[in-house]
Amino acid sequence: MPATEPASPPAAPGSAAPAAPPAGHEGGSSAAILRVLRITLHVGFAVLLAVAAARLLLAGDPHPLRPALMGGAALLAAAYLAGTILEKRFSASGQGFDPRRYGLPWLATVTVLWAVLLAGSADFSWLAFPLFFLHLHLLPRRAALVGIAVMTAAVIGAQWAAGGLPVPHAAVVLGPALGAAFSVVTGLAYRALYLEAESQRRAADELRRTRAELSAAQHNTGVLAERTRLAREIHDTLAQGLSSIVLMARAAEKSLQDGDTTTARDRLRVVQDTAAGNLAEARSFVRGLSAPQLRDASLVDSLRRLCAATEAAVAARGKVLRCRFELDGVPVELPPPHAVALLRAVQASLANVTAHAQASAAVVTLAFLGNEVTLDVYDDGIGFDPAAQVAEVRPEADGRGFGLGSLAARVAALHGTLELQSAPGEGTVVAIRLPLPGPGTP
Repeated sequence: MPATEPASPPAAPGSAAPAAPPAGHEGGSSAAILRVLRITLHVGFAVLLAVAAARLLLAGDPHPLRPALMGGAALLAAAYLAGTILEKRFSASGQGFDPRRYGLPWLATVTVLWAVLLAGSADFSWLAFPLFFLHLHLLPRRAALVGIAVMTAAVIGAQWAAGGLPVPHAAVVLGPALGAAFSVVTGLAYRALYLEAESQRRAADELRRTRAELSAAQHNTGVLAERTRLAREIHDTLAQGLSSIVLMARAAEKSLQDGDTTTARDRLRVVQDTAAGNLAEARSFVRGLSAPQLRDASLVDSLRRLCAATEAAVAARGKVLRCRFELDGVPVELPPPHAVALLRAVQASLANVTAHAQASAAVVTLAFLGNEVTLDVYDDGIGFDPAAQVAEVRPEADGRGFGLGSLAARVAALHGTLELQSAPGEGTVVAIRLPLPGPGTP
């Protein structure tokens, strides 16, 4: 195919057929029209060649070159049919050689054979019209128009010579000229339709590719969100519980070594309770349910129990931590995501208090203030530099350091705010503020 062609030619003998246009009304209509025009082109060529051969055979006065002309007609039919079959096979299965490489040689062969037949008999004149379409399909527009003009002049010359008149009749000139003009207009319209179908096909391919990429991105986002959820739940429940179990088990072991079986028994009971609670938590978040503490009690009761359990766990390790819960305002029923987020925030905060703060007192304050709920967790421990802590919230290689980022993600997902107020030697306050959905808001 010529390099000057702006796009692949429409399906024609000797050229690759275009890919199927996109599904849908417009794409299906374009494909149907192109298919009908293609079939009409091939059938028209076959009918005109058969009519010319029949006239040559049935002529009352046998043509002196009839055997040679019949052989040439058969050769032309074979060349045209071979190009059509090879192009059809390649467009359907993609196998065999690419016919686009042989489009121009095939067109030249068919045109030369037609010219030879036209020189022998004017009956082959009308084969020029389907050849006009092939030239428009396979050649650049300017070259195709020049070729059509030459072929039209050849048809007029053959008709004039067959008439034997000194001056050609007007019909001999106007017929081929008007036929050529009609062929050019129709061929250009055909090409415009083909280019539109190709544009629709490319747009559909781009749409399918974009949809596939969007689907993959959504899948990856969902996988990442689920991984984040599991990591957050594991940190706020299992990791904290296992850490408590390890510390309590060590304390129980020391009590046994000291011969204090009563204290060891109490500490092992705390280990059992903690393990049972973590097992319930694990089963709960695997099923995507709310915290098990909230299924049997309100958030207020759950936080009060959590403070008592924390105080008891610290006492079982031989240390002292007064953990108190305070309620401000009239409690209202919170949406499950809000209740779970606040419960996890207190669990994580108290775990940090018992593990790092070296505090003697902690206060958990839950306040209902109209259209928002606030939570403050205060401890009188050693404190820290919040600027340094907030600047680096990525977890360490061993999994520690995940708590602040996890807590911030929970609060941000509910459009709330999280503030850390602390200083070395002055204790810590974790302050959370969550807006409550209005009436009718899920």
